[in-house]
Amino acid sequence: MRDVRWGSYVAVGDSFTEGMDDPYPDGTYRGWADLVAARLAADRPDFRYANLAIRGRLFPNVVDEQVPAAVAMKPDLISFAAGGNDVLRRSFDPESLMGRFDSVVRELRSTGADVIVFRFADVTSRLPGQRIIGPRAAVLNRAVGETADRYGAHMIDLFADDEFHNPVMWGQDRLHLSAAGHRRVAGHVLTALGVQADPEWLVPQAWLPSARWLKARAADALWAGRHLAPWVKRRLTGRSSGDLVTAKRPELSPFGELG
Repeated sequence: MRDVRWGSYVAVGDSFTEGMDDPYPDGTYRGWADLVAARLAADRPDFRYANLAIRGRLFPNVVDEQVPAAVAMKPDLISFAAGGNDVLRRSFDPESLMGRFDSVVRELRSTGADVIVFRFADVTSRLPGQRIIGPRAAVLNRAVGETADRYGAHMIDLFADDEFHNPVMWGQDRLHLSAAGHRRVAGHVLTALGVQADPEWLVPQAWLPSARWLKARAADALWAGRHLAPWVKRRLTGRSSGDLVTAKRPELSPFGELG
């Protein structure tokens, strides 16, 4: 593993990068990006970090609002993860997204920064609408892989990691990563960067025993009431879970300081 050479890092994206569902004691979220930043800061006293990600943001919002801000900060390292919310929408336009993904990564790499992108893990087995969501997610992942190859970005292939089929990797809403899931992502990111990660982050987690049929159906009903119904209501009313949320670290600052 080589010494850390990045003095600044900006994370761009949605809830995945904001850190849901890996809460700090105060109710804000930590997540893989904070874990990566903490590790990089441990070897660089001058290290600075910003996290612009906001839950619920669609791909165009991330590109229009966060990417210019990230470029203006002129960091050494940028992570870009967006599009997961778009594949859940009827308005999903695969050709437009693939073209914009290419242009964004090209722009970020043209600044001289190292760029991290992700092929997302498969969430379809835990959500309704698998026949629709699956092919859309495949389009997004294909765009990520092709673009990473084209511009020399670091691609983190979560889709190829079978450990993300383990329910322990996911939060109660079945869509966002648990604390264990975020640590595994952070382990993959640091490994791709050539930085030593906590070995425990990549150790496979024990699977919970399968619930009996009646208990599983009861859990499904509880999930639908707590998570699916509010999500549907927001879609019908044109609202987002992030409408009143601002970036947790909007400016580059030392890791131990609030942005």
